[in-house]
Amino acid sequence: MGFLSVLSFAHKLAAERLKSSGIAVDATAGTGADTLILAKAAGPRGRVFAFDIQQEALELTRRRLMKEPSERLAEVSLFQDSHSNMQAHIPAEYHGKISVIMFNLGYLPSEQADKKIITSSDSTLPALEASLKLLSPGGIVTIVVYPGHEGGGQEAAAVEAWASALPQRTAQAIVYRGLQRPNAPFLIALERKKPL
Repeated sequence: MGFLSVLSFAHKLAAERLKSSGIAVDATAGTGADTLILAKAAGPRGRVFAFDIQQEALELTRRRLMKEPSERLAEVSLFQDSHSNMQAHIPAEYHGKISVIMFNLGYLPSEQADKKIITSSDSTLPALEASLKLLSPGGIVTIVVYPGHEGGGQEAAAVEAWASALPQRTAQAIVYRGLQRPNAPFLIALERKKPL
């Protein structure tokens, strides 16, 4: 048995941390794969908030969710907005109580998608800062970065530098990556320590 893929490892971390009736955020809904994982893990008494700037991504996410029995899924709220604005959309009663926030950076991986529409550190770094305010102590953020596409290397470096500079009393940061392929996707994960 080989190592888990980067995405599988992110899903494993999220599923282990998010309990039934928990609250989670998919900061980059994309095709809805992460949203669905979170909605299943949180269960029918949980909440999931998902964000994407592209209407196509939200439609793909909605379609993916509709294929599952709704009584087994958390309530999911979809927002067509930048992840940098997530704090404004998530009700204040959930701030500091979120167990998992997932980021899957890059571009929308669908055939019709415009691959020039990508995430960038201009919005991702403020979104990560907001994540720290939204997370409960012991909550995690998973960030899958893609250095192999144009603009992806700069964003990956900025996210890694940001995570590396976090005080350990705020969050613990780890990296999961294959060492032989420098342009392959990799995972940065944060565990929230004390509240801000």
